[in-house]
Amino acid sequence: MKLLKILAGAVIALAAIQLVPYGRDHKNPAVTGEPTWDSARTSELFGRACKDCHSNETVWPWYSSIAPASWLTQIDVNVGRSKFNVSEWGRTTGENEGDKAAGEVREGKMPPFIYLPAHPEAKLTAEEKVELANGLAATFGEKKAGGAAVGAVKDKDGDNDKD
Repeated sequence: MKLLKILAGAVIALAAIQLVPYGRDHKNPAVTGEPTWDSARTSELFGRACKDCHSNETVWPWYSSIAPASWLTQIDVNVGRSKFNVSEWGRTTGENEGDKAAGEVREGKMPPFIYLPAHPEAKLTAEEKVELANGLAATFGEKKAGGAAVGAVKDKDGDNDKD
């Protein structure tokens, strides 16, 4: 009986949070500028692994309309677009956006692990990570500072093995 009350309470709470409107406005802003990609391959890899959060061409999956997943999805897209947005290339948001993006891929921080279960196409092989990081560096004129060699990509464990 107690389990039934807990379950009923959870269902009521889940239904109630659906009334919160945040995270359901899935209008993508206009594309106002785009980088000149160094290659079609870089553009393709970026499209597979990064575009949903780092462009104004987000594909909003079904779960992005159901709270609390809608809240988390909206926050991730808002943060991603504010840090690095290829659809508004040329805007002023900070120094070395492209340098940082290449570094995040090299360090295994992007795409984030929480994104990958729902987006298996975004999981990059070690070779694809190298290609993407090098392509971002070439596209955005990365300065080879900090000792990070082109081709050195760390996985989420912080080492350079191949997954």
